Amino acid sequence: MSPTHARLRRSRLTAALLAAVAMPLGANALAQDAPSTSTGAGTASTLDRVTVTGSLIPQTEIETFTPVTTITADDIQARGFTSIGDVLQQSSMSTGGFQGGQTSASFTQGAEAVSMFSLDPGYTKYLINGRPMANYPALYNGSDAFNNISGIPVDLVDRVEILPGGQSSLYGSDAIAGVVNVILKKSVDAATLTVRGGTFTEGGGNSLRLSFSDGFEAVDGRLNVLYGLQYETRNPIWGYQRDLTDSYNTDGYTAPVAGRDFLVYSGSGDYYFMDPANCGNVSGLFDGTEGLQTREGYGQYCGSFASPGYRTLRNGKDSTQVYTHATFDVNDNLQLYADYLFSHESVDYATGSSYTWWGTGSKYGYYYDPALDDLVNLQRGFAPEDIGGNGYDDIMNTDRTNSYMVTFGGSGFFGDSDWEYDLSATRSFYRLKEHGWARFDTAINSYFENTVLGPQLGTTADGFPIFAPDYAAFYQPIDPADFAAFTGYTNSSSKTWDNMLRAQVTNSALFELPGGDAGLAVVLEGGNQGWDYSPDARLLPETADIWGTTAVSGSGHRSRVAATTELRMPLLDPLTVTASARYDEFDAYGTKTDKPTYSIGIEYRPVDSLLFRGKYGTAFRAPTLADQFQGVSGFYSSDVDYWRCYSEEGYDPADTEGCSFENSQYFGTQEGNPDLEPIEADVWNAGVVWAPMHNLSVSVDYYSWDIRNEVDTQSSDQLLLQEFYCRSGQQDIASASCQQALDWVIRDATGALDEIYTPKVNVAQQTLEAVTASINYSLDIGRWGMLRFNGNYTNMLSHFVQPLPDEGKIDLLRDPYYMWVYDAYAKTRADASVAWDIGDWTTTLYANRIGKTPNYLAYYAGDFGYEHSSGATAGWWQPYITYNASVNWRATDDIQFSLMVNNVLNEMPDDQAYNFPGTSSTPYNNYLYDIYGRSVMAEMRFQFGN
Repeated sequence: MSPTHARLRRSRLTAALLAAVAMPLGANALAQDAPSTSTGAGTASTLDRVTVTGSLIPQTEIETFTPVTTITADDIQARGFTSIGDVLQQSSMSTGGFQGGQTSASFTQGAEAVSMFSLDPGYTKYLINGRPMANYPALYNGSDAFNNISGIPVDLVDRVEILPGGQSSLYGSDAIAGVVNVILKKSVDAATLTVRGGTFTEGGGNSLRLSFSDGFEAVDGRLNVLYGLQYETRNPIWGYQRDLTDSYNTDGYTAPVAGRDFLVYSGSGDYYFMDPANCGNVSGLFDGTEGLQTREGYGQYCGSFASPGYRTLRNGKDSTQVYTHATFDVNDNLQLYADYLFSHESVDYATGSSYTWWGTGSKYGYYYDPALDDLVNLQRGFAPEDIGGNGYDDIMNTDRTNSYMVTFGGSGFFGDSDWEYDLSATRSFYRLKEHGWARFDTAINSYFENTVLGPQLGTTADGFPIFAPDYAAFYQPIDPADFAAFTGYTNSSSKTWDNMLRAQVTNSALFELPGGDAGLAVVLEGGNQGWDYSPDARLLPETADIWGTTAVSGSGHRSRVAATTELRMPLLDPLTVTASARYDEFDAYGTKTDKPTYSIGIEYRPVDSLLFRGKYGTAFRAPTLADQFQGVSGFYSSDVDYWRCYSEEGYDPADTEGCSFENSQYFGTQEGNPDLEPIEADVWNAGVVWAPMHNLSVSVDYYSWDIRNEVDTQSSDQLLLQEFYCRSGQQDIASASCQQALDWVIRDATGALDEIYTPKVNVAQQTLEAVTASINYSLDIGRWGMLRFNGNYTNMLSHFVQPLPDEGKIDLLRDPYYMWVYDAYAKTRADASVAWDIGDWTTTLYANRIGKTPNYLAYYAGDFGYEHSSGATAGWWQPYITYNASVNWRATDDIQFSLMVNNVLNEMPDDQAYNFPGTSSTPYNNYLYDIYGRSVMAEMRFQFGN
């Protein structure tokens, strides 16, 4: 059977699904190339074979054994999504939290990603036009490789296809949580200019986006070219522009506590107030909010309640993307094609006053003051007035990225046969340059030694330096010229690349079976990958001259080869079986890592309107180059020292509020491991799709993951808690996990925290189960137009993690402490939309729901039954729903106007604040929620000569 005649009659199920797909703003589609359709709800018609994401073999069915959710370009615009990050982060399958721009001082604030089914961002495989993206050069949370999706031009996207579940037998490494295929436009009806401007009603974040796309034909229609450009600029949102973050928490279960901007404190945690002017000389700082403060049980100091506001909650950004797609028909059996996508981004952000300070602890630990007869430390925060000029706006960090993906290839048929071939070469490249504000170690210490500490007067018997500071000089503003002398910028550069040669042969009509034509696809791939992170030399531990900041370093490259085959067999008219297998091999400097994977899928259609489907397969994630070759890297941080709180002051880990060691500083280190093995997973899914009418379809699918051999770096907080259980006798101190904790938590001679070591090892495993559901329904209401409904729902049924082999499993759905440790997530998530088309108008209302999540006290105490003395209780935050609305008016054939309002009701997570203490500067779960508030966007789209 020739390809041009490989067509089947449309079933009711296919008709119902195509009805949803073909609508201007339809929500669910699975075809990778738009299928031809006929009108007429009850008419049997023909349907061309198309390539469906999740299969390599063109076929006629829209729904297969693998569920796929598609968000079209019209969906993106109507639902108010402003980026691919928005599209995916608001997906119902995005149940996990993410450390992004709201997370002060995270390692990758300039990047965007998503946590599908609460799994790490690196567990999702991202494709652009079916080709894998290069990883972001910086590491998520300083440890994990992942893809940054912020540089994809949303105005040039045709659709986004989300393929959940393990897909390694087709797509190789990383495809454990699922695959996201972003398909860019291949053609346009006419030259199109789009202008969009937006703002937030709460202030900040003003944006402007311009895009242009066009295409042309030449050489008698054999050459077809599309090209497009998108430019976007937006202002940051600052903490002081939102009531919830402009100061320390005023609605918490404890009284608000001002920032400790000028502090003298002892090793026991007591404060010494040494300012003869009672903060009078510094009262003009932080816009006049600095003053004398008292923290009950500790003492007095100079501080401001307003200091948390001087950080960005949403980054400023300037970006430009250029895209082109071209095809050239050489003859009937050969088409050449090329794709090129280039992206430049410049992202600005400020980490805020909490990360902009100086203290003696970094160099001396403590110093001895004879006048106080005590070991003490100084802590000095920097105010906008110390910086001068525009304050924190003048010391923002900037991440600049340049990336490109280029593909050249050719496809066609071998003569008059049914064998189709596709040969291509793809190069993906990503370069990141980080311009980071820094305090120079030697210069900043010299400044305070000269102006405050004075000459060293000797050393105590325990080795601590002796100083007699001029405390009056300590409580003074800093001249901006002096501030500029001991601060500046570091410049770090990093890059990743992925080169791939790919050859595929496919036969969609290999031989006939009772249910139709069998299909076969075979793919061979080869290439190499690289990662190189070269930080400013002053950030490296061995040459460090930056105060309070170190960097990740490392580099490595490897070659890889892979072979994939897929066989689709319609054994009977209602029964189709599809099997696939893949072999991947990676070679890094002679060390080889290989992994075979396979899957088998079943489709059973007892009647035209009903599909039962299922799939079992294996998946894996190869050790990333960063996992293998990350050098020894360090970081400064602070956590609760549970052991000292318990052993010296009698505090239980469930409530350490008031403990002197609640904020113990330490130096953390971690490094890669070239001997890591692949992460392995068994994944299966089963589901049903029902289309009782041509305008209605419903699907429900169940997923199960068993993930083993995970690479893990325990959180420092978790390691300190583990150490407490071991030292206190609540766990066997002779066990492997206890010995590991005692080796990795390093204390000095006084018992104080000194260093915490977290290397990467294959030790963890996790299991999880989830169910997803979706519905599409359209209703013709005659002269009143058409109504279209879409809904999607995900429920995490179970999720267990076992960090170490000899430990018990942690129930992430019932243990509130670990739900936060693992980046906080929701058990359920849902979205729904209703669109009304009438004449030249389309109105859409979109709702997104985050299910209940544990509140802060539940996390802090690790117990849902905990009750604070204030009356605040551990429990759950209730479901959180936001609404977007849009109106589109096609004024003429060439002009369309749109008005979009996101978060129509200006919903904020401000009711979470009561469950945080007054010391919190971020009294809400910023991994899952944002406080941007209502945004309003207006857009005009003009088509030239449509």
